[in-house]
Amino acid sequence: MEAGSLLRTPIPWNPKRLASLPAFPRFIRASSNLQEGRYRGPKPKRDWVADWVSNNDDTVRSLPIYVGGVSLLAVLVNRSVSGIAPVADASSSQSRADLLTLGLAVTNILTGLVWLSIRPKSISVVNPQGVECQRIYSQLPDSVVSELLWVWESLSAVTCCSSLVIAYDGSCFLQIGIAAESSTEDGEAEAVDATKLMQGSLCQGVMKSGAQSYLANLSLYPGKSELPFLPSNTQAVILQPLGDKGIAIIGGDTIRGFTTSDQAWITLIGEKLDATLTKFVNNLPLAVQDKI
Repeated sequence: MEAGSLLRTPIPWNPKRLASLPAFPRFIRASSNLQEGRYRGPKPKRDWVADWVSNNDDTVRSLPIYVGGVSLLAVLVNRSVSGIAPVADASSSQSRADLLTLGLAVTNILTGLVWLSIRPKSISVVNPQGVECQRIYSQLPDSVVSELLWVWESLSAVTCCSSLVIAYDGSCFLQIGIAAESSTEDGEAEAVDATKLMQGSLCQGVMKSGAQSYLANLSLYPGKSELPFLPSNTQAVILQPLGDKGIAIIGGDTIRGFTTSDQAWITLIGEKLDATLTKFVNNLPLAVQDKI
């Protein structure tokens, strides 16, 4: 058959074939109706029991005492009304049941007393005692300065970070946030001695391990004396190594305030800072490196 005759061959039209095609689902454009102020999506479920317990903490802790007291009183009333002898008789099933009930009632009372005596310590945000500080290494280009400031703004906005110090290659590249007040100059922040800081046991341990160190409650660590530039009431500190040449010290205003997600995110930020600062140091002229 020739190509021309094939093109001229009419194609039969069968409307029943179109009717047998599957019906595809129709897509409807959804609108959030922000102007109406209504949310039409799935609503999160609330745990009413947990909400009630958290709102009535004292009542829940005292509940075993009430249950034990009522049970004890019920046993005594039943014993006196039923006409059973007040002396326990081991051969009597009623006496054995009463003894078991008395033991459970006393256990409930003791449990309630323990619940009332042991309460979780509330963790609150503290106001760092110090002065505002923003010191940036003068030799840094604008691109590096912008990245350092972005790190500070991000950490202070979404975490409990109140102080940030970045030391790299023997110099303090950034000191920002709340810092301890200098003992020699009134109103000035305590300067960071990068060389002494890097030689301390805290930084040396972090640099050797190459892993992040989280001091969730700084007051419990004797190495706190190696961080005199942080406010005296700093609650938590993260020591994040920046390669093998630097370290980032992040001070928080809340005990155990940095979550697991915060720590993982800070680790990624540390890797990014290490790449940026390594590139900057390697591109420095030799004369400038000697001054550093």
